[in-house]
Amino acid sequence: MLFKRVGLMTALVTALAVCFVYAADNDNNDAKDSKDGKFLTEAAQGGIMEVELGRLAVTNGQNDAVKKFGQRMIDDHSKANDELRQLMSKRDLPWPRDLDRKQRHEVDKLSKLMGADFDHEYIELMLKDHQKDIAEFEKEAKEGDDAEAKDFADKTLAVLREHLAMAKDAAGQVGVKVDDKGMDKDHDMNHDHD
Repeated sequence: MLFKRVGLMTALVTALAVCFVYAADNDNNDAKDSKDGKFLTEAAQGGIMEVELGRLAVTNGQNDAVKKFGQRMIDDHSKANDELRQLMSKRDLPWPRDLDRKQRHEVDKLSKLMGADFDHEYIELMLKDHQKDIAEFEKEAKEGDDAEAKDFADKTLAVLREHLAMAKDAAGQVGVKVDDKGMDKDHDMNHDHD
């Protein structure tokens, strides 16, 4: 009788452990699949790209405003990435191993440029990228379900807006034309070329 109870208890404990592991794994999948989890992952990938491109700006750029902007990207996005890493860790979300294909293409393309050519292409990309980032962070700050992710997005918006203003200033120095939204007029798909 004692052996039956011990066997039953062992089976019960094992079943509970399996259920716990399964539930934890499903919670992890839920976090990965949630809109907040996707936001955090995409923000991390974007931050990684900003740091990589900032390093290129410091080494490959010619204009002082571009180099200064690149250093600011390294500093600010490294700090934001540290916060993101903590938020993602708390949610058992994996830190991105690499950039997505489009981001990797942009980094590779810019790594082959130097001087004025680099400055122009880099600032053009930063204008577009920061405009897109601001829209995504605004959406998360307003519509996110995860309070900490929403707070991170809201707090980071001021920094992103500052980056966009810096990119606009640098654009004027390197010959990139911008409209009132910060987008490159010459490369806006909706812009009618004369």
